[in-house]
Amino acid sequence: MRKAFTLMELMIVIMILGLLTAIVVPNLVGQSERAKRDLVCIQMKTISESLDMFRADFGNYPPLDEGLGALVVNPDSSKYKNYPNGGYLSAKSAPKDSWGSEYVYITDGGSFDIVSLGRDKKEGGDSDDEDIYFSKCQE
Repeated sequence: MRKAFTLMELMIVIMILGLLTAIVVPNLVGQSERAKRDLVCIQMKTISESLDMFRADFGNYPPLDEGLGALVVNPDSSKYKNYPNGGYLSAKSAPKDSWGSEYVYITDGGSFDIVSLGRDKKEGGDSDDEDIYFSKCQE
């Protein structure tokens, strides 16, 4: 009766595990950053819809000095008399991207864009550090 594996059997098992690792690991590496970038685009879509509701109620997007915080709490009760209870976003503060940074809000009053500075939290960057623009998420 046999009580142990032979050296050849162990080597074959190790080779199979090595091959599986070589195939699976490269497909998993980088998926976390891709998922974070996809989540940012989804969050930007929600913010965009809230901005559109704000504009429908008040005729324009929040000015830069009020920023995205104007979607969470009423920045000026005399200016925004019909501001909804609970705001336009169900959050306690302005939303943050997947890396914990606040979104950059750009507007000229008639249109807007939302930017995440990405993983490096700095303007510009390449690959996973590239800035994410809402206008490009829609493409």
